[in-house]
Amino acid sequence: MDFSEKRRRAIEALRSDGILHDSRIARAMMTVPRELFLRPDEMPCAYVDSPLPIGHGQTTSALHMTALFCEYAEMKLGQKVLEVGGGCGYMSCVYAEIVAPNDQPEREWGHVWSVEIIKELAEFAGLNVEKAGYADRVTALHADASAGLSEYGPYDVIIVTSAAPEIPSPLEEQLGAGGVLLIPVGTPHFYQELFRVKKSGNGRLIRENLGGVAFVPLRGQLGWRG
Repeated sequence: MDFSEKRRRAIEALRSDGILHDSRIARAMMTVPRELFLRPDEMPCAYVDSPLPIGHGQTTSALHMTALFCEYAEMKLGQKVLEVGGGCGYMSCVYAEIVAPNDQPEREWGHVWSVEIIKELAEFAGLNVEKAGYADRVTALHADASAGLSEYGPYDVIIVTSAAPEIPSPLEEQLGAGGVLLIPVGTPHFYQELFRVKKSGNGRLIRENLGGVAFVPLRGQLGWRG
Protein backbone atom coordinates (compact mmCIF):
# COMPACT_ATOMS: atom_id res chain seq x y z
CA MET A 1 0.00 0.00 0.00
CA ASP A 2 1.34 3.43 -0.97
CA PHE A 3 0.96 5.85 1.94
CA SER A 4 2.76 8.85 0.47
CA GLU A 5 -0.36 10.60 -0.84
CA LYS A 6 -2.26 9.95 2.40
CA ARG A 7 0.68 11.40 4.32
CA ARG A 8 0.76 14.50 2.13
CA ARG A 9 -2.97 15.10 2.54
CA ALA A 10 -2.80 14.63 6.32
CA ILE A 11 0.01 17.16 6.68
CA GLU A 12 -1.75 19.63 4.39
CA ALA A 13 -4.90 19.28 6.50
CA LEU A 14 -2.92 20.15 9.64
CA ARG A 15 -1.59 23.25 7.90
CA SER A 16 -5.03 24.24 6.58
CA ASP A 17 -6.53 23.86 10.05
CA GLY A 18 -3.95 26.24 11.50
CA ILE A 19 -2.33 23.56 13.69
CA LEU A 20 0.95 23.22 11.82
CA HIS A 21 2.83 26.42 10.99
CA ASP A 22 6.53 25.63 11.02
CA SER A 23 7.83 24.35 7.67
CA ARG A 24 10.57 22.37 9.42
CA ILE A 25 7.97 20.42 11.38
CA ALA A 26 5.87 19.86 8.27
CA ARG A 27 8.95 18.54 6.49
CA ALA A 28 9.74 16.18 9.38
CA MET A 29 6.21 14.79 9.43
CA MET A 30 6.33 14.32 5.67
CA THR A 31 9.66 12.51 5.97
CA VAL A 32 8.87 10.05 8.78
CA PRO A 33 6.49 7.27 7.64
CA ARG A 34 4.00 6.72 10.49
CA GLU A 35 2.86 3.42 9.01
CA LEU A 36 6.23 1.82 9.77
CA PHE A 37 5.61 2.24 13.51
CA LEU A 38 2.20 0.56 13.68
CA ARG A 39 0.99 -3.00 14.01
CA PRO A 40 -0.33 -4.48 10.72
CA ASP A 41 -4.00 -4.09 11.70
CA GLU A 42 -3.51 -0.36 12.35
CA MET A 43 -1.47 0.48 9.26
CA PRO A 44 -4.47 1.41 7.08
CA CYS A 45 -5.31 4.12 9.67
CA ALA A 46 -1.78 5.56 9.73
CA TYR A 47 -2.90 8.99 8.50
CA VAL A 48 -6.17 9.25 10.35
CA ASP A 49 -5.72 12.12 12.81
CA SER A 50 -6.47 10.04 15.88
CA PRO A 51 -4.61 8.19 18.64
CA LEU A 52 -3.93 4.62 17.53
CA PRO A 53 -3.48 1.54 19.72
CA ILE A 54 0.04 0.11 19.91
CA GLY A 55 -0.62 -2.66 22.43
CA HIS A 56 -0.36 -3.06 26.21
CA GLY A 57 -3.16 -0.54 26.75
CA GLN A 58 -1.15 2.27 25.17
CA THR A 59 -1.64 4.51 22.14
CA THR A 60 0.49 6.65 19.88
CA SER A 61 -0.75 10.24 19.86
CA ALA A 62 -2.87 11.74 17.10
CA LEU A 63 -1.06 13.50 14.28
CA HIS A 64 -2.20 16.92 15.46
CA MET A 65 -0.71 16.28 18.91
CA THR A 66 2.60 15.30 17.34
CA ALA A 67 2.60 18.59 15.45
CA LEU A 68 1.56 20.60 18.52
CA PHE A 69 4.25 19.08 20.72
CA CYS A 70 6.87 20.11 18.18
CA GLU A 71 5.38 23.60 17.79
CA TYR A 72 4.90 24.19 21.53
CA ALA A 73 8.44 23.01 22.26
CA GLU A 74 9.83 25.32 19.56
CA MET A 75 12.13 22.51 18.42
CA LYS A 76 15.13 23.31 16.29
CA LEU A 77 18.37 21.94 14.93
CA GLY A 78 20.95 20.70 17.43
CA GLN A 79 18.72 20.31 20.48
CA LYS A 80 18.83 17.49 23.02
CA VAL A 81 15.37 15.99 23.55
CA LEU A 82 14.10 13.63 26.26
CA GLU A 83 10.83 11.84 25.52
CA VAL A 84 9.15 10.22 28.52
CA GLY A 85 6.88 7.52 27.14
CA GLY A 86 8.41 6.57 23.81
CA GLY A 87 5.57 4.26 22.77
CA CYS A 88 6.12 2.91 19.26
CA GLY A 89 8.94 5.34 18.42
CA TYR A 90 7.11 7.42 15.79
CA MET A 91 7.11 10.73 17.62
CA SER A 92 10.75 10.21 18.64
CA CYS A 93 11.74 10.02 14.99
CA VAL A 94 9.71 13.10 14.06
CA TYR A 95 11.57 14.99 16.80
CA ALA A 96 14.87 13.62 15.49
CA GLU A 97 14.07 14.77 11.96
CA ILE A 98 13.76 18.31 13.37
CA VAL A 99 16.76 18.41 15.74
CA ALA A 100 18.95 16.18 13.55
CA PRO A 101 17.59 16.44 9.99
CA ASN A 102 19.12 14.17 7.42
CA ASP A 103 19.95 17.08 5.12
CA GLN A 104 22.26 18.72 7.69
CA PRO A 105 25.83 17.77 8.69
CA GLU A 106 26.07 15.26 11.55
CA ARG A 107 28.25 17.67 13.56
CA GLU A 108 25.20 19.95 13.89
CA TRP A 109 22.78 17.21 14.94
CA GLY A 110 21.00 17.06 18.25
CA HIS A 111 19.76 13.78 19.72
CA VAL A 112 16.59 12.21 21.11
CA TRP A 113 16.46 9.91 24.13
CA SER A 114 13.17 8.01 24.01
CA VAL A 115 12.33 6.15 27.22
CA GLU A 116 9.51 3.63 27.63
CA ILE A 117 8.58 1.88 30.89
CA ILE A 118 6.85 -1.09 29.23
CA LYS A 119 9.60 -3.48 28.13
CA GLU A 120 7.77 -4.91 25.13
CA LEU A 121 6.98 -1.44 23.79
CA ALA A 122 10.54 -0.26 24.35
CA GLU A 123 11.75 -3.20 22.27
CA PHE A 124 9.10 -2.49 19.62
CA ALA A 125 10.19 1.16 19.48
CA GLY A 126 13.84 0.21 19.18
CA LEU A 127 13.12 -2.05 16.22
CA ASN A 128 10.95 0.62 14.58
CA VAL A 129 13.57 3.33 15.06
CA GLU A 130 16.21 1.13 13.45
CA LYS A 131 13.89 0.10 10.60
CA ALA A 132 13.08 3.75 9.86
CA GLY A 133 16.78 4.69 9.79
CA TYR A 134 16.98 6.83 12.94
CA ALA A 135 19.09 4.68 15.27
CA ASP A 136 21.96 7.17 14.95
CA ARG A 137 19.75 10.01 16.19
CA VAL A 138 17.32 8.29 18.57
CA THR A 139 18.30 6.19 21.58
CA ALA A 140 15.36 3.98 22.61
CA LEU A 141 15.59 2.83 26.23
CA HIS A 142 13.56 0.67 28.60
CA ALA A 143 13.39 2.49 31.95
CA ASP A 144 11.21 4.47 34.33
CA ALA A 145 11.79 8.08 33.26
CA SER A 146 9.04 9.67 35.35
CA ALA A 147 11.90 11.33 37.24
CA GLY A 148 13.81 11.99 34.04
CA LEU A 149 17.10 10.59 32.78
CA SER A 150 19.73 12.69 34.49
CA GLU A 151 22.80 11.00 32.97
CA TYR A 152 22.22 12.59 29.56
CA GLY A 153 20.90 15.96 30.70
CA PRO A 154 20.47 18.83 30.76
CA TYR A 155 17.94 18.82 27.93
CA ASP A 156 16.68 21.55 25.66
CA VAL A 157 13.29 19.84 25.39
CA ILE A 158 11.51 17.32 27.61
CA ILE A 159 8.21 15.89 26.37
CA VAL A 160 6.01 13.65 28.51
CA THR A 161 3.41 11.77 26.49
CA SER A 162 1.26 10.58 29.40
CA ALA A 163 -0.60 12.34 32.21
CA ALA A 164 1.13 12.92 35.55
CA PRO A 165 -0.45 13.69 38.95
CA GLU A 166 1.72 16.82 39.08
CA ILE A 167 4.79 18.23 37.36
CA PRO A 168 7.77 16.17 38.59
CA SER A 169 10.45 18.50 39.95
CA PRO A 170 13.32 16.32 38.63
CA LEU A 171 12.12 16.97 35.09
CA GLU A 172 12.23 20.71 35.68
CA GLU A 173 15.71 20.34 37.19
CA GLN A 174 16.95 18.49 34.09
CA LEU A 175 15.96 21.34 31.77
CA GLY A 176 18.83 23.43 30.53
CA ALA A 177 18.72 27.22 30.39
CA GLY A 178 16.09 28.19 27.83
CA GLY A 179 14.67 24.67 27.90
CA VAL A 180 11.02 23.67 27.49
CA LEU A 181 9.06 20.92 29.28
CA LEU A 182 5.67 19.79 27.96
CA ILE A 183 3.57 17.58 30.23
CA PRO A 184 -0.12 16.69 30.65
CA VAL A 185 -1.25 16.93 34.28
CA GLY A 186 -4.50 15.63 35.72
CA THR A 187 -6.68 12.69 36.62
CA PRO A 188 -6.07 9.40 34.77
CA HIS A 189 -8.51 8.40 32.02
CA PHE A 190 -10.18 11.82 31.98
CA TYR A 191 -9.24 15.15 30.44
CA GLN A 192 -6.09 16.79 31.71
CA GLU A 193 -4.31 20.09 31.19
CA LEU A 194 -1.19 20.40 29.05
CA PHE A 195 1.46 22.49 30.78
CA ARG A 196 4.48 24.14 29.21
CA VAL A 197 7.35 24.96 31.56
CA LYS A 198 10.11 27.24 30.32
CA LYS A 199 13.39 27.72 32.16
CA SER A 200 14.94 31.17 31.81
CA GLY A 201 18.66 31.83 31.62
CA ASN A 202 18.79 32.47 35.38
CA GLY A 203 16.94 29.25 36.18
CA ARG A 204 13.51 30.77 36.76
CA LEU A 205 10.62 28.50 35.81
CA ILE A 206 7.62 29.90 33.96
CA ARG A 207 4.57 27.59 33.83
CA GLU A 208 1.81 28.03 31.26
CA ASN A 209 -1.46 26.11 30.88
CA LEU A 210 -2.00 25.33 27.18
CA GLY A 211 -5.47 23.82 27.60
CA GLY A 212 -7.29 20.51 27.82
CA VAL A 213 -5.93 17.21 26.50
CA ALA A 214 -6.57 13.49 27.04
CA PHE A 215 -3.67 11.08 27.63
CA VAL A 216 -3.09 7.69 29.19
CA PRO A 217 -1.72 7.88 32.76
CA LEU A 218 2.00 8.23 33.45
CA ARG A 219 3.40 5.12 35.07
CA GLY A 220 6.41 4.86 37.33
CA GLN A 221 7.86 6.30 40.53
CA LEU A 222 6.41 9.80 40.01
CA GLY A 223 3.39 8.71 38.02
CA TRP A 224 0.13 7.03 38.93
CA ARG A 225 0.35 3.76 40.84
CA GLY A 226 -1.76 0.69 40.14
